[in-house]
Amino acid sequence: MADLFEAAGLTPQAPQPLAERLRPQKLGEVVGQDHLLGEGGPIRRMAEAGRLSSMILWGPPGTGKTTIARLLAKEAGYTFQQLSAVFSGVADLKKAFEQARARRAAGQSTVLFVDEIHRFNRAQQDGFLPFVEEGVVTLVGATTENPSFELNGALLSRCQVFVLKRLDEAALQILLGKAEAFEGRPLPLEPQARDALMAMADGDGRYLLTLAETLFNIASAKPLDTKQLGQVLQKRSPAYDKDREEHYNLISALHKSIRGSDPDAALYWLARMLQGGENPLFIARRLIRAAAEDIGEADPMSLVLANAAKDTYDFLGSPEGEIALAQLVVHLAAAPKSNAVYAAFNQAMKAARETGSLTPPKHILNAPTRMMKDLGYGKGYAYDHDVEGGFSGQDYFPEEMGRRRFYEPRESGNEVRIRERLERWAALRAGRKS
Repeated sequence: MADLFEAAGLTPQAPQPLAERLRPQKLGEVVGQDHLLGEGGPIRRMAEAGRLSSMILWGPPGTGKTTIARLLAKEAGYTFQQLSAVFSGVADLKKAFEQARARRAAGQSTVLFVDEIHRFNRAQQDGFLPFVEEGVVTLVGATTENPSFELNGALLSRCQVFVLKRLDEAALQILLGKAEAFEGRPLPLEPQARDALMAMADGDGRYLLTLAETLFNIASAKPLDTKQLGQVLQKRSPAYDKDREEHYNLISALHKSIRGSDPDAALYWLARMLQGGENPLFIARRLIRAAAEDIGEADPMSLVLANAAKDTYDFLGSPEGEIALAQLVVHLAAAPKSNAVYAAFNQAMKAARETGSLTPPKHILNAPTRMMKDLGYGKGYAYDHDVEGGFSGQDYFPEEMGRRRFYEPRESGNEVRIRERLERWAALRAGRKS
């Protein structure tokens, strides 16, 4: 009687996806990860020595994490056992550890490969620790998420973390060449369309081969141009997860591009986030912060414009309101920069923590009662508006603390004039004390 897999046509003889048929059979055939697998690479050295350490393979989809783990076990002479954190639970882990312990007793080492290991909760991750420490298994975990955020520190301390790179154009070209050699025919694409195909893959080798298989299957009579390629293939959404690391990577890239006065790069990262489905108000909040932190008094209108852009988006919504965010991004990137207020505030906060019990000098304290007047509250206070030049030069710091200087205006934008005023007032203050 046929089982469900046979009934569905998924027999060992059923056709496999092109990406699976082209899966490398040796570590040396893996493309795009020469920093790990090339001559002298750390994973290459482990395979050649036949002694493996537990590791975490961190990288984007389609960069070879599963393939590397499988071939590493094969070339080092370990038994390969695979689990997926998406489908496995505690019972599966216990069974895997028991099987590995039995193999160890028979003199056989085990690589336990756990795909999407970040999906195991903290308690499940802790369950690996004794078996990794005892050497019952050599753990190879694969994740697309930043291990420092998603994995327990105790587990990370027992594993080496290797970062896999998204496949570059050269690696993608190699994969397409292998696909064409396997099929015995070229892809039905004009040169520009071939470049567009690789751009669609966005560094994901498995996805590139899936797209290539679709093109082989349509058996076009003549090469497709870029427009026809777009009609045949549906371009996937950009790699962007609003709840995980990429969310923070891209907003950081946007902020740093503004700080670095590069409006073109800033617009690019803004577009990447909007295309990825990011909440524009999240972006607006960061832009308001950038206006206060990185531009400050060099162009104080930037903060006003940042709030205006947020209100404009609130009023118009998408996509019209996104134009206001783009205008703000260009304004902030092109504006003069100063973090002097931000730096001064941090220093003032530090001073406040250190001297938080000191009282203001008596001459600036109000004296609403006779007793307070007798104690000297308000005595000697000079009302600045009644003083010549509108500047009294009095000291407003606690007497025990002395004057401090936190704010140092930069030679940038509006702060040039602010610096001149502060220097003039400092000279007046010094003159009136002498």
